[in-house]
Amino acid sequence: MTTPAAAQPAGLPAIEASGIEFTLTEHGPVSSLAEAAAARGVEPGRLVKTLVVRRGEGDYVFVLVPGGRAIAWPRLRALLGVNRLSMPSAEEAREATGYPRGSITPFGATTAWPVIADLTLRGQTVSIGAGAPGAAVTVDADALIAALRADVADVTEPEPARG
Repeated sequence: MTTPAAAQPAGLPAIEASGIEFTLTEHGPVSSLAEAAAARGVEPGRLVKTLVVRRGEGDYVFVLVPGGRAIAWPRLRALLGVNRLSMPSAEEAREATGYPRGSITPFGATTAWPVIADLTLRGQTVSIGAGAPGAAVTVDADALIAALRADVADVTEPEPARG
């Protein structure tokens, strides 16, 4: 039995259209990376955060960041050839992508912004958001990178320890 269209995560049609093999996981609210990873059945480092980064007025990129890692801003600026990057507000990110923060995915976004995937994703099985809170797909990262036509680069570093 198929899921009614109204109940599907917003990014699912674009994920299906990409032709990549995936497993859909839907879960309730989570409050941490570890909880999200456990709910999706993956290690925290295999959960992919899709971050929206502003290059300039009305100009954004998606950066795919593995769990437990953060954007290495100097490396990302050098890759993009810019002196300044910033994170948009939740409202601005929603306007740029069509998705509320916490459910942003490059799949089915209102604009097909360029995608940059961190080098550490290569060769992994990962979980990425499907365009709705608590919805994600588990996919082969290399197939994901190919489907999104992502540039692959070393643009993250381990998140600082929290204490």
